[in-house]
Amino acid sequence: MRIVRIANFVAARSGGLRTALRHLGEGYQAAGHDAVLVVPGERDCDEQGAQGRIVTLYGPRLRGTGGYRVLVDRRRVARRLESLAPDRLEVCDRTTLRWTGSWARMHGVRSVMVSHESVAALLSVWRVPRPAHRRRADALNLRTAIAYDRVVCTTAWAAQEFTRIGVGVDRVALGVDRETFHPARHDPATRSGYAGPGDVLVVCGSRLSPEKQPQRAIEAVLELRRDGVPAVLVMAGDGPVLRALRRRARGLPVHFVGFVEDRVRLATLFASADVVIAPGPAETFGLAAVEALASGTPVVVSGRSALPEVVGDAGVAVPDGDFAAAVRTVLGRDERDRRHAARARAEGFGWPAAVAGFLAAHGLPPHAAAPAGRPAVGPLA
Repeated sequence: MRIVRIANFVAARSGGLRTALRHLGEGYQAAGHDAVLVVPGERDCDEQGAQGRIVTLYGPRLRGTGGYRVLVDRRRVARRLESLAPDRLEVCDRTTLRWTGSWARMHGVRSVMVSHESVAALLSVWRVPRPAHRRRADALNLRTAIAYDRVVCTTAWAAQEFTRIGVGVDRVALGVDRETFHPARHDPATRSGYAGPGDVLVVCGSRLSPEKQPQRAIEAVLELRRDGVPAVLVMAGDGPVLRALRRRARGLPVHFVGFVEDRVRLATLFASADVVIAPGPAETFGLAAVEALASGTPVVVSGRSALPEVVGDAGVAVPDGDFAAAVRTVLGRDERDRRHAARARAEGFGWPAAVAGFLAAHGLPPHAAAPAGRPAVGPLA
């Protein structure tokens, strides 16, 4: 089968979504399917890789988002989809690309929308009044459910906004690369580059954007140091609030290392930390948090997100924003026990299971039959 995936809000420095797209594409290819990914970019491009074919169509940059681009020319995108002749369509944006569900239905293509964000949670973060944001979220989610054949959510928390309006979903957890992200990556030299012998090394790996609330990590370090805990913070990520975060961190031992493209370097940073903070209140899965767990490092997470469900006893959930207290709770546990618990929790998340779950949502078995002949894919439109 040719599985065409399409996503907006993907940039060169995207984190979890780009990682998930890559692993799922590789899994589809390994299962014998023909995976194609359509994304926006600075210029048109058509290339082949381990995750299948990547078709980049020009999309304008969204101001204030730190580099995100969006496919806005519906006619051109529709023509491209027609030339790709998908057997299945997988959509990773239910706002600007929701129209593709109608396109798929009109062309007899089975479609799946992957809910990588919670509309209700985002409206709450943006301070839309609660009665209003619930009504808006319900209306949008109902339109989404009508537009697609299946909806996939990565956690029960993410599925709640659909199930409360009577919409059935497929729940499929994402995976983690447990070979790259491993406790053996712990590196004293990496650690000493940021923290002294008696310091507590805290890492926050996140996109630096308002909805992720990365300032909570800085506030936690400030509070810890006021309480006599020699905490040092490494902020790994980039985004539109970077300047504001730098101003807020003045006078504190906070290292901004930018977006970490090298996955081994990121894994080494996670494995060398004492604790990782994942402050985003709207996370529907939190891949970076699971990567930290796989690295043997416990995670402090927002209790308002899906992450308490994901990290379980291997982390500490913060319901009221007191991340400093949660860090102290983690540090109060035996180091060997907390690192073992983190890795053990990550063992429950694997990409093969995620791929199988996504294929099932498409109505496909985990392994494809021998491919039959099919029409060639046309040139860029």
